[in-house]
Amino acid sequence: MMLRRNSQIHQLPLEFGKNAEQERMIEARVAIRAEAAAMRWRFRLILIETAMMAGLVLAAGLALGQPTAMVCRSAAVVGAACLASGLLLIALSGLTGHLVSRYRRWRSQ
Repeated sequence: MMLRRNSQIHQLPLEFGKNAEQERMIEARVAIRAEAAAMRWRFRLILIETAMMAGLVLAAGLALGQPTAMVCRSAAVVGAACLASGLLLIALSGLTGHLVSRYRRWRSQ
């Protein structure tokens, strides 16, 4: 047996699904927020990957007894290359997604 709570008099009744325009606006806002959060997470992952790769090169070079200046320069080059390739991948995936959505809109017309 389920108990039903009586709503209080001063509370407004919630009517979900009654207004399609409101639902569309809410879904659009949520999609924009999710896309922005996904972009931030991608960028964070790229930064973590860059730091790890540069740190690994630095640790390996120092563990092998290589000259410090050369190891630091190599770690910087690897870090810069990793950051550049990650940012390029983010940009290309965003561009591809944009082109696919434009193509789908064009095909549906």
